[in-house]
Amino acid sequence: MTERLIYESSNGDVWTLALDPATKLPAVKHQPNARSGGRTSYTDIGKFLREGAAGPEHQALLKLIGTLLDDAGRPG
Repeated sequence: MTERLIYESSNGDVWTLALDPATKLPAVKHQPNARSGGRTSYTDIGKFLREGAAGPEHQALLKLIGTLLDDAGRPG
């Protein structure tokens, strides 16, 4: 699975749809900006959406999922 960009914040944080290396399941990968000193983390998609559905990164994931469904419904 190739990572798909979900959202990049103005402060440089990046969220992508990726495979969690520990579980081999699709997850949300969060890469904090370099200045924060944070570490990359992976969150189950369901948990990610439940924890903050109003955030722009959450809305962007829902939009990405919608585009995948639109593509899947087209013949050929």
